[in-house]
Amino acid sequence: SADGINIADFSMEEAKKVKERLDAQGVKVSALGSPIGKIGVTDEFESHFEKYKHVVELAKVFETPYIRMFSFYLPEGGRKEDYREIVFERIEQMVDYAAKNDIVLLHENEKGIYGDQAPRCLELMKRFYGEHFQCTFDFANFVQCDQDTMEAYELLKPYIKYLHIKDALWESKEVVPAGEGDGHVAKILGLLDKNGYEGFLSLEPHLFQFKGLEKLEKNAKSHVGMNSITVQSKGAAAYQYVFKKFEKILSLIS
Repeated sequence: SADGINIADFSMEEAKKVKERLDAQGVKVSALGSPIGKIGVTDEFESHFEKYKHVVELAKVFETPYIRMFSFYLPEGGRKEDYREIVFERIEQMVDYAAKNDIVLLHENEKGIYGDQAPRCLELMKRFYGEHFQCTFDFANFVQCDQDTMEAYELLKPYIKYLHIKDALWESKEVVPAGEGDGHVAKILGLLDKNGYEGFLSLEPHLFQFKGLEKLEKNAKSHVGMNSITVQSKGAAAYQYVFKKFEKILSLIS
């Protein structure tokens, strides 16, 4: 988001103005953190697909081939396998459109969606992986879904293109700085480095309540680690804090 507006809600003119501001500061965009696929699996899809096509055009404005996406929220209490067919059908449409537009969809594991735990992420990768569908690996989200991240890494390591750097505690599910939780962040980064990983490391600012978070995270207020940092719990101060924590992890790996 920018100026309190989610990326998917930008007009083309707004996007171009933001891009000019980024260019003026020498900032490049690694990926669009879109909300595509963050609707119910039984919700009407046609209008959502139109929004997806708009996001594809926005990616071109921001000069990135990567769009983060999800595999649809499932009804609580239902069997996930009962929704596999409709999930696959919708994602196939999106991948086909991505291929026509030279876009890469990055599926993120997220709480409550079809691809929340590693085995179902693997299902998606085995079905769609290629030049236009790859994996974003989010440490904290796996912990919050009771998914061991080492197991997830072993299943998904051939498909990982992008990393979300945030951690979480197994018991409370609270988001904490990388290395302070149960996501095995340092160990997995070390393994990726040995295996020649050359993708992005996206440091997510989820340790404080910022404008727009509710559009990125379902029930965001229930799991954001407001007490995880000792500095002012917002803005640049919080981001600087988690960045310094992450620098320590990277220094150990290198």
